[in-house]
Amino acid sequence: MPEVEIKKGESVDRALKRLKNKLEAEGIMDEMRRLRAFETPIQRYRRKQRTAAKKTRMRFRTNLQVFRRDNSRKSTDQDPQAETTTATPAENPAE
Repeated sequence: MPEVEIKKGESVDRALKRLKNKLEAEGIMDEMRRLRAFETPIQRYRRKQRTAAKKTRMRFRTNLQVFRRDNSRKSTDQDPQAETTTATPAENPAE
């Protein structure tokens, strides 16, 4: 069970909010809601499908951020070279 210490000068409402956030992060609130009433097999199946989809989205988003970060580094490494080649005016042989 998570604990929250009230800091000096902190309101009780703020401490309760921090406690609620910790309980939510650990999944205790979801478990309490789930155990409050009987869950039919189809409800259990749908809940598990939703959590699996959410985990997949989070993994995809994390991988996408890493991919973007790696590509942005590569593009910044290549851009200064590309700018120097395009920045120099090419001589026109017809002149």
